Amino acid sequence: MKLRPVLAFAIFLTMSLFSSAEPLAVGAAAPAVSGVTETGTTLALADVYAQQPYTLVYFYPKADTPSCTAQGCSLRDAFEDLSAKGVAVIGVSTDQPETQKAFKEKYNLPFTLIADHDKKVVAAFGVPTTLGFAKRQAYLIKGGKIVWADYSASTKQQAEDVLKVVGAAGN
Repeated sequence: MKLRPVLAFAIFLTMSLFSSAEPLAVGAAAPAVSGVTETGTTLALADVYAQQPYTLVYFYPKADTPSCTAQGCSLRDAFEDLSAKGVAVIGVSTDQPETQKAFKEKYNLPFTLIADHDKKVVAAFGVPTTLGFAKRQAYLIKGGKIVWADYSASTKQQAEDVLKVVGAAGN
């Protein structure tokens, strides 16, 4: 009968390592959650939504890894075009603020990064995690609503995908 505590612990551990949240759908209200930026300050996403016609909140597993760098640099390289279309960009990973800051500085990323080590932002958007890392996803928000979701977000084409959506919307 000593197997039950071991089994219970194994189930708990598995649930802790692999989160299968239900991602937000297009049309859902965008979460009015706050997160800690790479500078250690708190940022209320609802404030960002109110400042620009569009907000792109994109999630990536780990700062300064090849695919996450490609995704961030895609958005960096198209930042002027995105800004001209009224798109604010916010990147989110479960890294610590100092890791996010180093990543931002190393690659000259011109947008805010959220260090979601407590996973509040990840949970609010329903982004699944594996071993504590957020799955790569992206959400475009307009008027406080999700208007586009990419549940397997692109790396090198992330900016291009967003610009197509915004362009199709007539902006």
